[in-house]
Amino acid sequence: MRVLVAGGGIGGLAAALSLHAAGIEAEVFEQAPEIRPLGVGINVLPHAMRELTELGLEQRVAAAGIVTKELAYANRFGQMIWSEPRGRHAGYTWPQVSIHRGHLHLELLAAARERIGDAHIHLDARMAGFEQDAEGVTLRLGDGRSVRGDVLVAADGIHSAARAILYPNEGLPIWNGAILWRATSIAAPFLTGATMAVAGNRDDKFVVYPIKDLPDGRKLTNWIAERRVDPDQEWKREDWNRPGRIEDFEQTFAAWRFPWLDIPALIRSAESVYEFPMVDRDPLPRWTHGRVTLLGDAAHPLYPIGSNGASQGILDARTLALKLATIENPVAALEAYEAIRRPATAALLEATRGDGPDMVLDVAEARAPDGFDDIEAVLPLAERTEIATHYKRLAGFEPATLNARPSLSPGRRAA
Repeated sequence: MRVLVAGGGIGGLAAALSLHAAGIEAEVFEQAPEIRPLGVGINVLPHAMRELTELGLEQRVAAAGIVTKELAYANRFGQMIWSEPRGRHAGYTWPQVSIHRGHLHLELLAAARERIGDAHIHLDARMAGFEQDAEGVTLRLGDGRSVRGDVLVAADGIHSAARAILYPNEGLPIWNGAILWRATSIAAPFLTGATMAVAGNRDDKFVVYPIKDLPDGRKLTNWIAERRVDPDQEWKREDWNRPGRIEDFEQTFAAWRFPWLDIPALIRSAESVYEFPMVDRDPLPRWTHGRVTLLGDAAHPLYPIGSNGASQGILDARTLALKLATIENPVAALEAYEAIRRPATAALLEATRGDGPDMVLDVAEARAPDGFDDIEAVLPLAERTEIATHYKRLAGFEPATLNARPSLSPGRRAA
């Protein structure tokens, strides 16, 4: 079997690596003329790190980032609402890793070149269209070339060409009125030194976590400043590399100096700032159309809430490879993949629109807008725990369930 993967991002490369590991030929077609380390920080959650571990990539991914110890939520005064251990510190068999998105991308690319070979990774190869018949699928590229395969997997992002062909009337992604300013700064460690912290509320939020140890003991620290504005105003198409302006948001966070972190100082020390609208798309009724299916952001773009975008693309990739390796009919295999992943990601999309685990911030703000003396009197531990646990169940990384789940590697299903 030969699988054509349109898109050489995190999801597409994870799919190619997973297919190769399952003994299936994969060809990657990426529209960019070169793959560069774009973006800023992301988190690879334990359910996705499990899959990268089974691909033999745990050590190289962990070495390129920070093994996360803690997730902490605070109000806009820096008062702690909720904290919990993460990864192996929380009883998972696998870690959580905070890492620069571009560095994760390059690690997957390096592994793909080593295992699959450069000849199977095609750059400057934009998908222009496709046709399929009972025997296979033909991918048409922007330069006029055509490539024949058994299956086409569209992992070409939120502006997927394949999705636009399948759903020509869908229109632009949906903006929720929030703008994200994303950046990295070099800063001293805070809290555990490997904490992901989220402060504020739905309208004004600040997310911060280290993504790389530096030789002098400081950290390359990722941060996101989020503000909600008038959703009727125009927004620019999202772009990992569009510069933002600190003066557009710094006043919102000017008083956010906490005992454990000086946010204004962190903002002012940014190397560069990028502006990004918070967008997603409504769930689709189908991903799979014959021998063509969608994967990652092409299938289910999510708000960056709960740190699940890249992780869900990796889970898609592993599930897809398992089904293609274990179901002889490729159309039936794609439908089996979709039957697992589409309902799961649709539920997760709705959860992120409701703020997912960040809901603890909104509840605390509503009940104690001027701060609190005792969080237990405002938001009892049982309620905080249920918010966190509910999201883990939806996202597929509740510890006991994940640790006990069968492997997605075809040869290890009984493990």
